[in-house]
Amino acid sequence: MPTPESALFQAKKPRVPPTFDGVDYDDQKALKAAQDAIIREQWVKVMMARLVRDELGKCYYREGVNHLEKCGRLRERYFELLKEGRVRGYLFEQQNYVPKED
Repeated sequence: MPTPESALFQAKKPRVPPTFDGVDYDDQKALKAAQDAIIREQWVKVMMARLVRDELGKCYYREGVNHLEKCGRLRERYFELLKEGRVRGYLFEQQNYVPKED
């Protein structure tokens, strides 16, 4: 069962999706919230890759010569996270935004 979140945490929790869909570029608060959400999501991916890398290092040390067999799952997960786990910023997405058509 998840831990209940306090009212203070709920107040600081972002309510904006990490995309520029539906953002009015003239509304500075909405624009800044979307930019912050995009950067936040990129940092979450970077931190996930860092956690997996730390676990991979522990596995290599623990398993010794059998690390190729025992740590393969972590190694593959780390390589997948490395592909998308960079902080790129928001300017490219903001300047080259193409609205989705339903």
